[in-house]
Amino acid sequence: MAETLLNQTSGKFFVAKSAGLEPGDLNPAVVEALREIGLDISGKRTRGVDEVLQSGMRFDYVITVCDGASVATCPPILGAGQRLHWSFPDPASFTGTHEERLARTRQLRDAIQRQIDNWCAEHCTTEAA
Repeated sequence: MAETLLNQTSGKFFVAKSAGLEPGDLNPAVVEALREIGLDISGKRTRGVDEVLQSGMRFDYVITVCDGASVATCPPILGAGQRLHWSFPDPASFTGTHEERLARTRQLRDAIQRQIDNWCAEHCTTEAA
């Protein structure tokens, strides 16, 4: 979700790549919450951090978005500039009915967007391009 929102917000300044410790299936609530704001990720696939590391890509920023307890398990990213941590819950951990999980996912989507907007206000400049 953060990758899509960051690319939507700051795509002319940065290109975000997302990876998880254990890639799996797209979360249907995340797909639905993003579709509601005009972003379709249904054709995307998840990637593991090893896949991104093996690509040899260099990063100006590495932003982890896992909750505080999980950040310690994030591997070091060689070639990374600045490492940032934005603590957000994993939507896969949300429980309840579909509507309850979707409501929490919408709240999460909006919280991530606010974090991106705040960060981009400082970092999305013509000097960054």
